[in-house]
Amino acid sequence: MKIQSKSKKINKAWLNDHVNDPYVKLAKKEGYRARAAYKLKELDETLKLIRPGDIVVDLGSTPGAWSQYARRKLSPSGAAVGELNGTIIALDILPMESIEGVTFIQGDFQTDEVHAQLVASLAGRKVNAVISDMAPNLSGVASSDSARIAGLVELAVDFAVKHMAEDGSLTCKLFHGSGYSQLIKLFKETFKVVKPIKPKASRDKSSETFVVGIGLKTL
Repeated sequence: MKIQSKSKKINKAWLNDHVNDPYVKLAKKEGYRARAAYKLKELDETLKLIRPGDIVVDLGSTPGAWSQYARRKLSPSGAAVGELNGTIIALDILPMESIEGVTFIQGDFQTDEVHAQLVASLAGRKVNAVISDMAPNLSGVASSDSARIAGLVELAVDFAVKHMAEDGSLTCKLFHGSGYSQLIKLFKETFKVVKPIKPKASRDKSSETFVVGIGLKTL
């Protein structure tokens, strides 16, 4: 494979790491669209986030690995197709290839119109698990990036407060750096239990981590 780039060495190194990544190999073997499935898998196995019969909302879902994992968890037999005991609603600004049993909404979660579509699809039902892998396109300007990351997390928290079951959970992607402690504080003010976790499938070089809030506090 030839890579046309000014930084061929960097791209070659990344491609080599990617091809040899055990989670990439496992995802291919088990039929997941991305290695990210194993981040959610570890979080779920540690904290029991997704249970049969649950309503799950997947924010920032594309390419669909988290929805695939949730779909298998809500299948009585653990299958990727067939019977589904629960509801999964996925949303992303980018298109996503369909997954059997998953309702997909394409649009920007930050807009009122798309937010209204998501709320309408719930038809008054409370969400048991909100899983958010949303992240903005990073500019490299720390202050700007931190503000955009915080904005997405705050939107997810606000959605959870309004539409989540009292004993439900919210999982959000965060990045260590400016604004991180303030977002953890927001979670602690909102949820009874707060668990910051960096799954093994998150690359060591990445500042990516996840925070899980379980059980809404009475505000």
